[in-house]
Amino acid sequence: MYSTQLPDRESAILVGVIKPGDAPWEVEDSLDELQLLTDTAGADVSDRIVQKISQISASFFIGKGKISDLKQLVSRRKSDLVIFDDDLSPIQIRNLERELKCKLLDRSALILDIFAGHARTATAKTQVELAQLEYLRTRLTRQWTHLSRQKGGIGTKGPGETQIETDRRMIGQRIALLKSRLEKIDRQRITQRNRRKDFTRVSMVGYTNAGKSTLMNALAGVEVPAEDRLFATLDTTTRLIYIADNKQVLFSDTVGFIRKLPHRLIESFKSTLDEVRESDVLLHVVDAAHRRSDDQRRVVEETLKEIDANGIPTLLVFNKIEALEDPNQVRILRQEHPDAALVSALRGIGLSELKTKLLSVIENDFTDRILYLPVEDQRALSHLRKIGEVIAEDYMFARLDNEEEARAVVRLHYRAAPKFKKNLESLVERYKDFNPIPIDVEKAPDKTEA
Repeated sequence: MYSTQLPDRESAILVGVIKPGDAPWEVEDSLDELQLLTDTAGADVSDRIVQKISQISASFFIGKGKISDLKQLVSRRKSDLVIFDDDLSPIQIRNLERELKCKLLDRSALILDIFAGHARTATAKTQVELAQLEYLRTRLTRQWTHLSRQKGGIGTKGPGETQIETDRRMIGQRIALLKSRLEKIDRQRITQRNRRKDFTRVSMVGYTNAGKSTLMNALAGVEVPAEDRLFATLDTTTRLIYIADNKQVLFSDTVGFIRKLPHRLIESFKSTLDEVRESDVLLHVVDAAHRRSDDQRRVVEETLKEIDANGIPTLLVFNKIEALEDPNQVRILRQEHPDAALVSALRGIGLSELKTKLLSVIENDFTDRILYLPVEDQRALSHLRKIGEVIAEDYMFARLDNEEEARAVVRLHYRAAPKFKKNLESLVERYKDFNPIPIDVEKAPDKTEA
């Protein structure tokens, strides 16, 4: 279903429009990003065309005069494809292809193509194929898909290869099958998340290429694929990391966000994004050295709101501080964002500060318990020290039956309390007679008590 990118790179022309209310620099920035996306997909950009328009043409999106200029440029450059920075309707695509006589993609199709090329696991491939088919369902008639059998290239990976032979009924059947597979994947991931619910879950989110995977490598000491390109990571990677003694945290590295992210991808990657939605804390990783870092941060915040994850406690992390040209920028960032962590994941700078700040956020969900345990049962006491932070111990207590007991004050995550009690019951036969007493209920009044 997914073809291999051929070594010869295609030549592309990018097209952007300045609509009423758009700032010219915003359009240029968006085209800069589109050029990076095109390079990631495997093509070289020869030219960029920008037109200021007062109204979008329902038939061609841009004006007829600009179409004539674009047609001459395609012929002169012998371009393989034209890529629009905005989504086009099926009619616009058909009309433009007839006029330009070359392959034509819009921004969504390009991003979907990149995802198809980067998908590695069965889950990612299923999610991407579903998004592609949803996109292609209304775009079955295209003049140039026969070239995919000869040359390949951008826009032909995945279901695009066989769309001429596939009618809407067959695509509908395929979509139903893929949705069924994803529902099964969702159920499996829910089971996996339930097994991990006793741990504090932290998800790293951020604009694509902000350095999330590199930060995961630095914190976990493992090698998650990390490349200096857009959407290098599609599959969620989860690692158990110690951020302090007896403080284990599940870190998840998720897919990066981008402006104008196709809604079909958000729907298809539901099981992946659920990892974000069900997190206890989010690490919002920002490329501090990017000239539009504030704009990228806003895009991520808007996307989090769109997927109903904007209410989760979030720690802002400015990455790549080693790439800041002006040393004063670090000082300015600290003044403007005193609660944020400033790090260089590549050089291992600021990781201790990051862990300290993250621990401070996490401990808002920790609660204290008083436990009474038989002194002679060292297994129970050892288990206590492994999964919780012992605040105080006292061995001078005795019950009415004169059996010596230890009194311990332990601090642990509120979700770990029920399992903590169950584990101790299996270790101490008489534990059913000893009831943990919450001593800090004001801190988390709505949490489950042991």
